[in-house]
Amino acid sequence: MKKLTLEQNKNTLPFGEAFLFSVLKFLFGTYNATNGREALYVKKFVSIKFVSIVLMIGLLLSGPCAFAEEAANANAAGNSPVLDMKSKACILLEGTTGTVLYEENADEKRYPASVTKIMTLVLALEAVENGTVSLEDTITTSEYAASMGGSQVFLYPGETRTLHEMLIAIAVGSGNDASVAVAEYIGGSVDNFVAMMNQRAKELGMNNTHFANPHGLHDENHYTTARDLSLLARHALTVPKLLDYTSIYEYDFRPEPNPLKLWSTNRLLKWYDGVDGMKTGYTPEAGRNLVATAQRDDLRLIAIVLGVKEAQGHFTEAMKLLNYGFNQFAFTPIIEKGAVVGECKVLKGVTDKVNLVAGEKLGSVHKKTDKGEITTEMQAETELIAPLKAGDKAGIAIIYQNGKEVGRIDLLVAEDVAKGSWFREWKLMLRYTLFHCNS
Repeated sequence: MKKLTLEQNKNTLPFGEAFLFSVLKFLFGTYNATNGREALYVKKFVSIKFVSIVLMIGLLLSGPCAFAEEAANANAAGNSPVLDMKSKACILLEGTTGTVLYEENADEKRYPASVTKIMTLVLALEAVENGTVSLEDTITTSEYAASMGGSQVFLYPGETRTLHEMLIAIAVGSGNDASVAVAEYIGGSVDNFVAMMNQRAKELGMNNTHFANPHGLHDENHYTTARDLSLLARHALTVPKLLDYTSIYEYDFRPEPNPLKLWSTNRLLKWYDGVDGMKTGYTPEAGRNLVATAQRDDLRLIAIVLGVKEAQGHFTEAMKLLNYGFNQFAFTPIIEKGAVVGECKVLKGVTDKVNLVAGEKLGSVHKKTDKGEITTEMQAETELIAPLKAGDKAGIAIIYQNGKEVGRIDLLVAEDVAKGSWFREWKLMLRYTLFHCNS
């Protein structure tokens, strides 16, 4: 029986397929077909593969180029590029300065679902920070907390957990039961805690937000916007330990004989480089929501998508925003938080001067291709009167990009300065008098 080879059959093929036969031969050597039908299958297989490869190459070459051209044209016109978002509302911002990099329907009222729990975590950890409660405090689950439906960690009435464990149950397992237990413990009642949530929202400038519960189960009077959530997320980044909780991917919540391992609902912790928070949410009325934050090098981004229909779509849509942000923008740090930026004269204190430090990180977010001219301005008190406490405001630092203000931070007293004794004041006055008399 005569065998047909790729070398023999390629001569009867069109140029493109013949070229592919040559490539296959170079990669894999001679393929022997035992009969004409098999040779025909080989020919069809190669033809299909050739067309597929051409289409793939075309997509790889044209896709990025098309997006780059679209982005360039949009940016030239002073507008953001169209990202073909599948969410009802979204926003992308830089976390340090709050600069908005992209948005769609950011002020449209939406149901937050379990994204609500970011505020619950914020209030709990702020209470820890100010000493009202401790992470080691024991919380007893009430009948009402244990009755919560939706996502839960299956707390039973009377079950005790530390506040630390309850916060993991909220951040990782999205437990509605744990959210109520924490709300009752910190607020005294759910109603009081909800009032605290709304008060904090007001303080943060979330003017189009109203909370009705600490977990996010549907309520017509429980709503927010993408822009308001961006304010909450930016603040959450500054709350000690919050990212420690939202970056946990798995946790053994209950041991044998009835083990329960919690897995984070935020798949981007594993899917996307740099993600370390914050929270997902879903109800039929809200759709799929996600507040995600990621950092690469000095650039911290916050991506928020609300009302996505497709399963897993909130992840892909958030990645779309993050990809745009990291591909197009950079952050140039100017002053790090806590850095000494100058000193100030102190009157009537135990020392004559005190250092001033930056209250927050200060920098500029800009297009990678256009950093612009960046300048800073310090406006500080020339004299301070003791006593002083570390953290007292003594001025501001302002950053300008191309002459436009893009950020400002407070300048703070670096350390406590006690009031000096009358004897020290008398010696200083005497020294001053003698110096001026001699001069």
